[in-house]
Amino acid sequence: MPKLYEYFGLIILFYSNEHEPIHVHGKYQDQESKAEIIFEAGKFKEVRITSVKGKKPLNTTYRKRLKLVVEHFRDDIVRKWIDFFVYNVEVKSEVITKKID
Repeated sequence: MPKLYEYFGLIILFYSNEHEPIHVHGKYQDQESKAEIIFEAGKFKEVRITSVKGKKPLNTTYRKRLKLVVEHFRDDIVRKWIDFFVYNVEVKSEVITKKID
């Protein structure tokens, strides 16, 4: 379960046995949601936030933060997905200390 980012209390990670579409999980305390990175014809289309079965979804503030971080770092997330799931390379966690606009 590699942690990718920490952003003002929000933890963004992959689970070890993931599936496509490329996505990350955002956790804050006992809440969790998923952010899918959607491509069509090889071009980025959107970040789609969905719920995780059996988990209380992120509140509005943290859902917005999750979407913001994933939109901002989407290319890096895709690279990390390929490194971790295709090449079996460990990914390093980053703490984001500056606010993303």
